[in-house]
Amino acid sequence: MAFENINNCTGDSRFFKKSTPIALEQIVKTSKVEFVPSKIKSEKNLKLTGIAPLQSAKQNEVSFLDNKRYIDLLSKTKAGLIIVSPAFSDKVPSHSHALITSNPYLEWARIASLFYPKTLANPGIHSTAFIDSSAQIDENVEIQEFVVIKANVKIGKGSIIGSHTVIEQNVEIGENCRIGSHVSLSYAILGNRVTLFSGVRIGQDGFGFAVGDEGFFSVPQIGRVILDDDVEIGSNSTIDRGSVKDTYIGAGSRIDNLVQIGHNVQMGKCCIVVAQAGISGSTQLEDYVTIAAQAGLIGHIRIGKHAKIGAQCGVMSDIEAKSEVIGSPAMPFKEFFRNIAFLRRLVKSSHKSKN
Repeated sequence: MAFENINNCTGDSRFFKKSTPIALEQIVKTSKVEFVPSKIKSEKNLKLTGIAPLQSAKQNEVSFLDNKRYIDLLSKTKAGLIIVSPAFSDKVPSHSHALITSNPYLEWARIASLFYPKTLANPGIHSTAFIDSSAQIDENVEIQEFVVIKANVKIGKGSIIGSHTVIEQNVEIGENCRIGSHVSLSYAILGNRVTLFSGVRIGQDGFGFAVGDEGFFSVPQIGRVILDDDVEIGSNSTIDRGSVKDTYIGAGSRIDNLVQIGHNVQMGKCCIVVAQAGISGSTQLEDYVTIAAQAGLIGHIRIGKHAKIGAQCGVMSDIEAKSEVIGSPAMPFKEFFRNIAFLRRLVKSSHKSKN
């Protein structure tokens, strides 16, 4: 099979449903940022058909630039509308219109959503799905193939339940949620607009056991998982239910693929946890905490507001608000890199002394 235009095919129509062309005037009105018209082309009657990177964008497409590494592409682009920061505004080609904003990527996301809006539920229950008679499902919910929904489940309007997903008894799902395929949900309550991507596991037993002379004795896990509004959980991530209190994920938080969150974890609003990170039981994250890839946090610690934890970091004690740490054990960024520099000097001096 020949693969053509690998890097230039944006929004393949086989996979992504695009809206009809949008008038430039409409985009400018919804953007609420500074608009600078082309020096040689009129904005009247211009219809924009989609988005594309600078190097492949056409005169009826939108593109953006917020990284100086790609500044050379700006002069060569054919894009009809370019979103840029004030620092690059004077580099916009004369044939292009511009939107000037301090956050080009955010504006790009908003405009991209106009062309590729979220798929709405196609109300109905597939014939292969099993729905317990006691379940309360809004008539505007989409239930796909081979879904299993058990007793007393509640699902709000506009939600989509992907194929082969299992929702255990008494689970509650709010409005306009997106539950992917092969998800399992138990002992959980979901707010509105929650997204669970394929393979997510919510509400399984936490890793709790007592140790005796005869071995391990499992401790009953009698808490729930609460996912607040606008939470997103990436593919194949797992969130254990609480042991004696709830595991809670705060509103707007984003959890990447392959993340493990232990029982009783309390996460504030708008936190970010990146792939392969692990958070042990009863740890508390305050609002706006960022945890980078492969970081590990022991249990029963507190991470303060706006703290940032670097990749592969080993966190073994509380982290104060607005701190930035890296390394294992975790230490402030500046201290970590000072230590690295010291070790390098030590190694170099050792080599010199041997010679």
